[in-house]
Amino acid sequence: MPAAGAITALHSSLCFSPPKPSFPPPNCHQSINTSLAAKPKTLLQKHPLYTPTHENLSFQIKEKILCLEIMGVDSGKALSQNPSLHSATLESIHSIISFLQSNGIQQTDFPRIFGMCPRILTSNLKTDLIPVFNFLSQYLQVPEHRYRKVINKCPRLLASSVRDQLKPALYYLQRLGFKDLEALAYQDSVLLVSNVEKTLIPKLKYLESLGLSRDEAVGMILRCPALFTFSIEKNYKPKFEYFSGVMEKKLDELKEFPQYFAFSLEKRIKPRHEEVVQSGVEVPLPLMLKSTDQEFMELIRQGGG
Repeated sequence: MPAAGAITALHSSLCFSPPKPSFPPPNCHQSINTSLAAKPKTLLQKHPLYTPTHENLSFQIKEKILCLEIMGVDSGKALSQNPSLHSATLESIHSIISFLQSNGIQQTDFPRIFGMCPRILTSNLKTDLIPVFNFLSQYLQVPEHRYRKVINKCPRLLASSVRDQLKPALYYLQRLGFKDLEALAYQDSVLLVSNVEKTLIPKLKYLESLGLSRDEAVGMILRCPALFTFSIEKNYKPKFEYFSGVMEKKLDELKEFPQYFAFSLEKRIKPRHEEVVQSGVEVPLPLMLKSTDQEFMELIRQGGG
């Protein structure tokens, strides 16, 4: 059998077929060991489990690691981030994969999903995963054929507690004024996996601390939901200091253009502002930042917006 065919066969038998006995026939054992030996050292043999002191590593562990690698998941990273994988059975991993596939998730999605959240591989179907899909259907009105789009947008949904994380975040966002469930599901789903007390509320309060009223701060967030994803220390503070101290802009401009915080300070805001100052022309903040390089230079040449 060609090498590619062997890998495909292993992929199917290890990860995407019904559970099989813990100890497969000798020829299968030999096939897996042969495939493992052929794997590049950067993938498997550098992992601690594959040092010379672990030559007697159990077949089940070898099979599990090979399964992860064939799926496109970094086994070393996955085992490090989710130690429970060490003791998980292939049958339990297979049940997770089968469940996800039954809900429209495809094999090509697994590297991203499990790479970002290897904890999903040891989830409990009844208490962890099924409630997430029920939440998508009942609370966000996501039809079954769109599950894949939502999960690929934010794999962390599958690793989040519906009771402790997803519902509280949804209720909080709705109280603020987020009414578009479709936008929350397909565009801003990362907000649903953000902690209300530790992430969302502090960022809203920081905007208020700039001199904005609560309604003004909320209005900015509703216009630019990404504001809830920016770091206070690494984004808000340095950009606002530049906005008020160097650019000498007024809060009204920030209220009108909250997307200001979405642009890179070093690569966009500073160079564009310095060019505007040197040219001596007046360019509105949105035009200064949103225009392409060619459009920006044309604005400067024409004397502003």
